[in-house]
Parts: sequence; structure tokens; C-alpha cells
Amino acid sequence: MTEGETITARLYRMVMPDHVCPYGVKSKDLLERHGFEVDDHHLTTRAETDAFQDRHGVDTTPQTFIGDDRIGGHDALRAYFGQNVRDDDAVTYQPVIAVFATAAVMALATSWAAFESVLTLRAAEWFVAFSMCILAIQKLRDVEGFSTMFLNYDLLARRWVRYGYIYPFAEALAGVLMIAGALTWLAAPVALFIGTIGTVSVMKAVYVDRRELKCACVGGDTNVPLGAISLTENVMMVVMAVWMVGKDRFL
Repeated sequence: MTEGETITARLYRMVMPDHVCPYGVKSKDLLERHGFEVDDHHLTTRAETDAFQDRHGVDTTPQTFIGDDRIGGHDALRAYFGQNVRDDDAVTYQPVIAVFATAAVMALATSWAAFESVLTLRAAEWFVAFSMCILAIQKLRDVEGFSTMFLNYDLLARRWVRYGYIYPFAEALAGVLMIAGALTWLAAPVALFIGTIGTVSVMKAVYVDRRELKCACVGGDTNVPLGAISLTENVMMVVMAVWMVGKDRFL
């Protein structure tokens, strides 16, 4: 496509009273952002959609046509424009990066609100505590799924299955108490216990047994690999627990 030239693309997508296909909306937006004029055809009934699919020998909509060529669905359109296509089975660290980055920003914001400074020791403590709470929320979304994945490597959960169900609540409890700076006598032992068990379990599974597993740290439905990230989560809890007990002596 030369500069200033407009090419028309034909898009067939489901637009029904009770359902508008989100990938159809995305396809239309993608075409328009690449300078195409979109001849937007709405498939307004299930029968109309089935007839279209039978006529073109496809199983899904939306479908994009450019000239005489059928490009395909939304993923195919992304590939056509040279964009990454999501692979649901691919290893990713994005969920963990999102958790730690958000926790860091929250800790800095809280520090500023409390002390009008982001460079405080309390900000570092809040970062760990916020991270624990957010990670606990991810696990609590699907405790059953988390506990199942957790059994792949956690040494205590393998001996006592109920531990996999208790863990997310224990992590959340310790994190909340650390945010408040309250009940250290409870928060520190809980964090130390689950963090130590986790550290030993991850080290054995990954660095001793050399197993390639998915991490349950952000819930039971992700493709985050078990390894350094999981180890970091557990070590952070151990260090934070020790710090909470001994910081009065250190300062």
C-alpha cells in the first residue's frame, strides 16, 4: 500500500442483538489502524453465520478478505500485519512481571502518601507485603486449580493435601498484617513457615531433580515456569519475616 492510498478490506463478523464478537471488533480496529477502509458485513443471526461458514469452508468468524485473498480470523490478520500471535501454550513471565511492577508502584505511592517520600524503608516492606497479597489474590481466584498445580512440587502439600488449600489464605493473612505492621508475632512465623517450605520445595524440584514444571505462584492457570521467580517469591517472604522480627535490633 503506497502512502495516501486506501484499500478496502471485507470483514465478516457476528453482530447479533445478544452477542457482538470481540475479535470482530478487534479485526475492524486493526484494519483501520493499518489504513484500510473496511467493508463491514454483519452476520446478524446464527443461521446467517452458519451459512457463511459453510459457503467459505471455515469454522470461525470473523473472516477478513483483502482483494481476492481470504486472510482469515483475528490471529491470521495479526500475522498478516507482522504482529505477534498469542500462543496459549507458550512460556511467559508476564503475569509475574505485572504483579511485581504493580506492587512496586503501590508501595512507592503509599510511601509518598504516608511520608511524602518514595525512598523509605517502609516502601521496601510494603513492596513485599503488597506482592504477597496480590499473589494470594491470584491463587484465591481458583483455589482448587492452584492446589492441584501446587502438588506437582510442594513437599508439604504432597504429604498433607489440605496445605495446598490453606496456603493462599496464609499468604494473604501474612501480607495484610505486614502492610499494617501489626501482629508481628503471627505474621512473621506464618511467612517464615510457608516461605521456607516453598524455598526448599522449589530448589529440590528445579535445581536438584531438574524438573520442568509450571509455577503455581500466580494461580493454577498460567504458563509461568517454576524456577527463579518462584524462588524469589519464597525468599522474599523468609527475608521479610526475619526482618520484621529483628528490625528493632538492626535499626
